[in-house]
Amino acid sequence: MPDHVHLLVDCDPQYGINKLVRLIKGRSSRLLRQEYPSLKRRIPTLWTNSYFVATVGGTPLEIVKQYVENQRNV
Repeated sequence: MPDHVHLLVDCDPQYGINKLVRLIKGRSSRLLRQEYPSLKRRIPTLWTNSYFVATVGGTPLEIVKQYVENQRNV
């Protein structure tokens, strides 16, 4: 069972990546727990507080998309 996710996002620097991560984790946790109520009993918290962020710089977007897609097979 996977223990992490890969996302490719475009975030306004003025908004802040930390706010975006909190938003994604909060909403996804809420939606998953609504869809699968047994998660509340089995897992006290769906996400950890930690996260990793990397920028793609000048790497072509298609290359990054391909990398993220290929992580399904790892």
